Amino acid sequence: MCRKVFSVLLNFFVVIISAEWNSNDYMKREHSLIKPYQGKGMMVPYWDFQGITLVTPNYVRVTPDRQSQSGSLWNSIPCNVLAWELHVNFKIHGHGKDLFGDGMAIWYTKDRMVQGPVFGNMDYFHGLAIFIDTYSNHNGEHNHQHPYISAMINNGTLHYDHDRDGTHTSLAGCEVKLRNVYYDTHLTIRYEKDTLTVLTDVDNKGEWKDCFKTSGVKLPTGYYWGVSAATGELSDNHDILSMRLYELDSSDVDVVSAEDRSKIIPSAEKFEAPREHVEDPKPAWSGTKTFFVMLFVFLLIIAIAIAGISWYRDQQEHAKKRFY
Repeated sequence: MCRKVFSVLLNFFVVIISAEWNSNDYMKREHSLIKPYQGKGMMVPYWDFQGITLVTPNYVRVTPDRQSQSGSLWNSIPCNVLAWELHVNFKIHGHGKDLFGDGMAIWYTKDRMVQGPVFGNMDYFHGLAIFIDTYSNHNGEHNHQHPYISAMINNGTLHYDHDRDGTHTSLAGCEVKLRNVYYDTHLTIRYEKDTLTVLTDVDNKGEWKDCFKTSGVKLPTGYYWGVSAATGELSDNHDILSMRLYELDSSDVDVVSAEDRSKIIPSAEKFEAPREHVEDPKPAWSGTKTFFVMLFVFLLIIAIAIAGISWYRDQQEHAKKRFY
């Protein structure tokens, strides 16, 4: 009996200690987007919307499943958290079965609410971008399939090469099968001790899977959170169900806080400078196309020959008439 009581008390104190240890891992409401979205009228506290973005009771539709659309939502308060974890609950779905796109991006950047060509946001940005590229007919030559999650760190001088799916400036990435599933999909972005980690939960198993983890990433404080999406000739619905930002109780906060993180330039140790843009080789003709082209040329030669023979005969007949 004494052992049972001791065990219960021990478990109780473990729970208390654990709760105390995790007391600083709490959600930052001013940087989170959760239901109910609306505040007073059509306004959403701490968030601004741009483009085609539509707020509904159950989700925020950044773009609808229509061609040539773009939209975005942006947190209105700069984030000064040193160590954080962002949980994003989203859905990407549409009518396309083989062709669809383009995708969406999650941003932590210096500038906000600036429309542009990079998934509806500006190019040459300062900060971090997490791209969820769903464009089914991928550009250029690379060794992965789509959908594909990747990260990019930019100091304002780098161009996101859409014609190459950003592979020349990608920090890391992973393939994911997240489109047109009947359940919710989740993404976690974690930044702690200058290490960027991305995890996914897209299999409806309630388990986080590593997408990538890379160290030596320097991100300043005071930047803004945002989400943007865009469609082109191909389209999809891009929906955000929730975004929750947690401040982490990181052991390196005291060390980092000694440095003015608002003044640093975004950088990554493993980042590679963008390579020269090289055009893709023109695709070779298929056997069927070659056959029809040769058949057309053959028939054209025959037609020219018949026309030439007819003209020659007409000339001969005309000459005979003049002779008589």
